Amino acid sequence: MSEQDKKGDEGLKEYADGWMTERKGTDAPGFLKLAIPVIGLGCTAYLVMQMYGDVSHGTRGPLVQQFNAATRTNPALMYGIALLALVYVAIVAVFAFRKPHED
Repeated sequence: MSEQDKKGDEGLKEYADGWMTERKGTDAPGFLKLAIPVIGLGCTAYLVMQMYGDVSHGTRGPLVQQFNAATRTNPALMYGIALLALVYVAIVAVFAFRKPHED
């Protein structure tokens, strides 16, 4: 390996036996950092909004209402799961927006 190659590799960090490389000290782009809470909050909102199913749909709405009457969805459990999802999204967002550090 030449001296030039050795100098060029000093600023690179390899992962997965060289399949992925990145420059040391680089950070993820802002739109990727923003995508984490947006997608997480969207998924959590969908979970809460669809907790009882698609009861307002024209053709399958009555069937979903009959299914809900027979199975009795537990709202406390669903809101608890949504709360856990929000906590998870908050933790991941904190890690995403934190400054990068070298290992």
